[in-house]
Amino acid sequence: MWQALYEELGTHGFLPITVARNADDPRPFVEKAKPAHPSLLDTEHVVAERFHIVNVPTMIWIDERGAIVRPQDNQFGTDTFTKFHGKASGPYLELIRAWVREGKGALAPDQVREHQQLPSAASQLARAERALAWHLHTAGRAAAAERHFQRAGELAPKDWTIRRGSMPIRGQNPFGPEFFDLAKQGPAEFPMDAVTKTRIAPRAM
Repeated sequence: MWQALYEELGTHGFLPITVARNADDPRPFVEKAKPAHPSLLDTEHVVAERFHIVNVPTMIWIDERGAIVRPQDNQFGTDTFTKFHGKASGPYLELIRAWVREGKGALAPDQVREHQQLPSAASQLARAERALAWHLHTAGRAAAAERHFQRAGELAPKDWTIRRGSMPIRGQNPFGPEFFDLAKQGPAEFPMDAVTKTRIAPRAM
């Protein structure tokens, strides 16, 4: 989807940058898509930490000056899982087109601050625990890593980049029973949901 949108809007200055933060190698998916735009892998969760991303996909609009003009927004480029999350991709893609072609949709700085998700002390500690767990995992200390992954999830129970993101590393299926148990607890709320009106149905769980 993002490659197609890049081909459509790239001459207008639009450049999507996709970032995969999962532990599994996304190379086969990237090679199949053959993107001409930057497609990055962030196993260290640097982007998640710097932009306080707590779920995927999260969209952030950054203008040509490097300023955020729409903060963290849990939106989708396709309707593959609409029955699960209840959001339609079409209206969001039209917002992007209007921004790129007509300059519409960018928020003023005070609106960005109002709708931006900021990390709490607990969420920052959770990210430190996750980073330590990842370090221990790569060092082959699985039992110690598991303790810190669990502690990270306790500190940030709504951060799916930590809780679901660690499932493959911990030998759990991110599409299996552990994920559905997590889904029943509900994801983090996004302040931008009040601005980006793409929901067409309640979440399935």
